[in-house]
Amino acid sequence: MNITYLGHAAFEMITNHANLLIDPFIDNGHTSKKVEDFKDTTYILVTHGHSDHVGSTPEIANLSGATVISNAELSTHFSGMGLKTHSMHIGGKAHFNFGNVKMTPALHGSSIVIDGKMHEGGNPCGFVVMADGLKVYHAGDTGLSMEMMLLEDMNVDLAILPIGGNFTMDIEDAVKAVAMIKPKRVMPMHFNTFPVIQSNPEYFKKQVEQLGLGIEVILLDADQTMTL
Repeated sequence: MNITYLGHAAFEMITNHANLLIDPFIDNGHTSKKVEDFKDTTYILVTHGHSDHVGSTPEIANLSGATVISNAELSTHFSGMGLKTHSMHIGGKAHFNFGNVKMTPALHGSSIVIDGKMHEGGNPCGFVVMADGLKVYHAGDTGLSMEMMLLEDMNVDLAILPIGGNFTMDIEDAVKAVAMIKPKRVMPMHFNTFPVIQSNPEYFKKQVEQLGLGIEVILLDADQTMTL
């Protein structure tokens, strides 16, 4: 599995059987990628309705024919736009041609703005993507939650956690989340896109290493790829 960090909370995951995007906010000021670079996308996972996570979902789905995986409310919204969707809710797990997706709780909001008016966007979530014999947890936008302790039993290979604070966990809470989840590897996200979420990923790495759990911290710049 190849995972490319696209900046903010956006990731591309290339598995043996599918090309996935998570929260494709491409116009984030970090990535050099454009919508047309994702014509081969087969699935788009959207954690919640805020514009910096929905991002270019409609444009990429129209271009590629990708199926959008999200909560039922957002799926209804996307279906109304003519997109292919698969709706889920918290705790649900679904099988796809590449493997399984489990929807996990997130403590946040989820609204969509249509013609200047705010509409309900359903429950925010995270995802555990199970593909190629690996488990990748993308937390979405969330505060620290005791439910994260349940993820330890899943033996997560890579946890992707927000560290920017203000809207989500900060570094201190993200380190607590790492101690709960005990993934093999962890990667920070959702930082330094806006002034209010400035954070230091190197400090996050140092704090995780001080836990003494042998968890590898992966720091990628936008458009860098790792092989898991």
